[in-house]
Amino acid sequence: MSHVLDLASRKLWHLTGREVDLDGPERWLDAPVSRSPRVDDEWLAAEAARHGGLPGGADPDAGLLPSMAVLDGPGFDARRLRAEVRDFYEHTAAWRMEVWTGWSPLFWPAGELVSRLWFRRVEQLALPMRPLDVARGMDSRVTPIRDGQGRQVAAAWTRTLRASGRPVFSGAYSARALPGADRPSVHVAFPLESGNVQVFLRPSVTSDGGLVLQSPAGRFGRDGAYVVVQDRRSHAARLPLHETFHLYVEPDGVLRTDHELRVWGASAVRLHYRLERVR
Repeated sequence: MSHVLDLASRKLWHLTGREVDLDGPERWLDAPVSRSPRVDDEWLAAEAARHGGLPGGADPDAGLLPSMAVLDGPGFDARRLRAEVRDFYEHTAAWRMEVWTGWSPLFWPAGELVSRLWFRRVEQLALPMRPLDVARGMDSRVTPIRDGQGRQVAAAWTRTLRASGRPVFSGAYSARALPGADRPSVHVAFPLESGNVQVFLRPSVTSDGGLVLQSPAGRFGRDGAYVVVQDRRSHAARLPLHETFHLYVEPDGVLRTDHELRVWGASAVRLHYRLERVR
């Protein structure tokens, strides 16, 4: 039954998406995939090999980005960020996360159904559905992905529920410029069997040194969420999912993140993170 569901979902995106050339004009959508229905660490070695390198072990000081300066360009200057915000992205593994979650009653039934049928089973994109799911917080592991010269080209960030050990997310984080863009966006790719879900988040700095990452509505080829399926030919579709992350430092010095996921224009789920440096 699970094989039929996975195959049917890929066929759906194959039919509704557009054909893309991941070695050509749509290379910006080239991202790691999983070879198996359940997403495990196999994709890390495959992705490192694609860049001519080897995956490192979990690094207690690794960051999702080697430096926030890789996002610099017109409208964004990493030097304006609060030190705590910048440190979180450059040394993510040194931070501990406490999480609170709240689903809209309108979207909770669909979220629970999709989570049961797909995401928990494949151990990917399994958003917590109930407040008690994250009552003990999340653990995370950051593994740099380096090329043959030892340069960090991406970082794998794996998050699990501390209470149960159940995987929540496993994604590759990097900076990537979209076609015609004046500066890079934060690029996140979540591997799935024979495909992936990708999000391009446009960064901006708030007046108080906070960071806002947004995947707004827009046309194909702009910041936003995409699904890619790979068969003999690759197809991609833009998803009606839009996210906003706001990282900020409270007056008492605590680093926090507000994360909202919207479907079209309606709020589906909100997550709030309290971040604490532990190393």
